[in-house]
Amino acid sequence: MNPTRPIVLSFSGHDPSGGAGIQADIETLVSHQCHAVSVITALTEQDTRNVKRLIPQSSENIISQAKTLLDDMAVNAFKIGLIGHHETALAIYAILKQYPDIPVVLDPVLAAGGGADLGNDRLVATLVDLLLPCTTVLTPNSDEARKLANLDDLEECGLSLLEAGSEYVLITGTHESTPSVQNQLFHDERCWETYTWERLPESYHGSGCTLATSVAALIAHGLSPIQAVLEAQEYTWNSLNTAYRTGRGQYNPNRFFWMEDEA
Repeated sequence: MNPTRPIVLSFSGHDPSGGAGIQADIETLVSHQCHAVSVITALTEQDTRNVKRLIPQSSENIISQAKTLLDDMAVNAFKIGLIGHHETALAIYAILKQYPDIPVVLDPVLAAGGGADLGNDRLVATLVDLLLPCTTVLTPNSDEARKLANLDDLEECGLSLLEAGSEYVLITGTHESTPSVQNQLFHDERCWETYTWERLPESYHGSGCTLATSVAALIAHGLSPIQAVLEAQEYTWNSLNTAYRTGRGQYNPNRFFWMEDEA
């Protein structure tokens, strides 16, 4: 038996602590019965507390690696995580323009969980001008949404990011000081739906990676973006609710919670 699995190509950074980045993406894709292929955008020096150093990979290597993969296999979805440098964004844009029919899920990582800045103004401008018009689902947290839109009100941010070109925008509310977490989905020039989730007590390393990759995996399986957004939030919340700690900083999402449920 040789089951066919949807293929998701992830452009993301390498997190040596194993909590976020490409390793988080692979764990999430495996959990959704997808085949993960990847292009590393940047190496990092980091732990569970913060990112200490970002080492971007060359644009030439990123384009070459992606083309080699795409010439060999039929990719069902792109997931974009940490970019880190505007030249990396330009390289990814060059790939996306050649494959306009492949859905794109973009997690605009602009800061580490510990607060380190991972995106300057030039990168933000490149994201807004070039990558957002190629994006099917954009998944910023509230801080990232405000930085991308250069606005304060989250509803105005969502509408602005739709206008910039994203087909769907899911703004997550974990960074807001609210009793529960409210995630807002924007589509078709309006706030399409607001989802309310119980606020969990810890801080988590790689939650945004988990959510965006889950959306990409579900779209790769053929779900509509709206259904994928709903199911991805549930998967992510369950992974956070069963999170575990490996170091002195943030908790790691338990992306294989479903295996423990079956045990």
